[in-house]
Amino acid sequence: MKLSRPVSWFLLAFGVWSWVIWITFVKNLVADGSGLAFDDGRPTAYFWVHLLLAVVSFVLGTVVGAIGLRGLRALRRTA
Repeated sequence: MKLSRPVSWFLLAFGVWSWVIWITFVKNLVADGSGLAFDDGRPTAYFWVHLLLAVVSFVLGTVVGAIGLRGLRALRRTA
């Protein structure tokens, strides 16, 4: 399967965007002072669920970005 240049760039940008957004979210989650993420200094279920969501998003963002990067590299070789 051959990806077009716009699709490859979109996938790569989506992977980078995913990392930027979720890194920011995890930083905010760890620094949470509202009591949702930590109760008496211990992580709550809210913290663990959202950390799991972030980890899954990191993995998916990496995979999608890698597919986009491979598509761009394949286009460069054929050009």
